[in-house]
Amino acid sequence: MDERKRDSIVAYLRRRMAELGIEPDDLAASIAADQAKMRAARYRDAFGNTWDGEGDAPQWVVQATSAGQSLEHFAISAQSEPASSKRPGVDWGNDPFAGSRLATIKTEHLGVV
Repeated sequence: MDERKRDSIVAYLRRRMAELGIEPDDLAASIAADQAKMRAARYRDAFGNTWDGEGDAPQWVVQATSAGQSLEHFAISAQSEPASSKRPGVDWGNDPFAGSRLATIKTEHLGVV
């Protein structure tokens, strides 16, 4: 992002925060509370819903376990690592279409990306 665009976004956010009476400390407290909630979570589904395992199970847990899914499937590991954004490598040496017309055909007109 270029510097002018960044400055424009920051100015807009500051103006909206002033209009709504939001202080930077309020923002920091909200972010800290969200992070604490995420650290306390023991279970998470694919949609980001979390549960700390205390009290009644939320609806998403009840539905999943009623459908036969194990609760441990949703367990958050203590050492969870963020998913790598790097795509796995492909060995093009074993490509059966290498050198053929299928390897060189343009797919833009077919709507395939």
